[in-house]
Amino acid sequence: MAKQVKVYRYEPSLAAAIIFVVAFSLTSALHTFQLSRTRTWFFIAFAVGGWFEVIGYVGRLVSVNQYPNTTKPPYVINILFPLVAPALYSASIYMALGRIFKITNGAKYSIIRPSWLTKIFVFGDVASFVIVGVGGSLVATADTADKADKGELIVIVGLIVQLVFFSIFLLTALIFHFRINKNPTEKVQVKHTVHYQKHLYILYLAGFLILARSVFKLIEYIQGRDGYLFSKEWFAYVFDAAFMFFTMIIFHIVHPSELNALANGGGLVIYKLVLAKQLDVYE
Repeated sequence: MAKQVKVYRYEPSLAAAIIFVVAFSLTSALHTFQLSRTRTWFFIAFAVGGWFEVIGYVGRLVSVNQYPNTTKPPYVINILFPLVAPALYSASIYMALGRIFKITNGAKYSIIRPSWLTKIFVFGDVASFVIVGVGGSLVATADTADKADKGELIVIVGLIVQLVFFSIFLLTALIFHFRINKNPTEKVQVKHTVHYQKHLYILYLAGFLILARSVFKLIEYIQGRDGYLFSKEWFAYVFDAAFMFFTMIIFHIVHPSELNALANGGGLVIYKLVLAKQLDVYE
């Protein structure tokens, strides 16, 4: 029989857990459909991140349903999967910027050589994913305060790595945006590439949400399990669950399939959420 442990410092909400299981299931299913329909394969990691959220909140739903006699397995799932999911979102977002460079012919305006762009940021992403995952596992499975403290420290390191790499990424995007606006390339004058800016703005918005969430988690783990943020359930739902849900929603509205089609010389693009139309590109 699984060992019972006291894992919540509050009476957790069953309704909130159900809401986010349903919400993340719907948006993850839609993202899976959208990327499959349009062959926007570089967004697979993003959709997988959504399914990680689903798994995590199913774990929370089970653990909340067991409350106050919560067992370890669902609690571990609830802690671990949502903790690492944003790293998967970031991986696809990094690749989206590379496609913006390509469709604008603006690679010369990047402070990082385009051939290294995805490699550098995905490396940072994988590093943070592994570090946070290891730390989160230790925190969730710890049976002593010392083990929990070690896990929290590892999570803090992973979140700092994530914040540093993602901040550099956003700085790279902002500098590129400033430079190409100041000295537009010939290609951005062509009608079919003028929409690249909306994709940049979506990257900024998603970046803000992911950064804000990472800052919240960093403060939460610095405070520790006895800290104020861990003692109030609504913080996690607002600054983690809701922020990541809205990150998924905005990419439904401005779907990266357009970037994919423009970069590949044509293809299907999403419009009105579930419909797709052919976009042909003529140089």
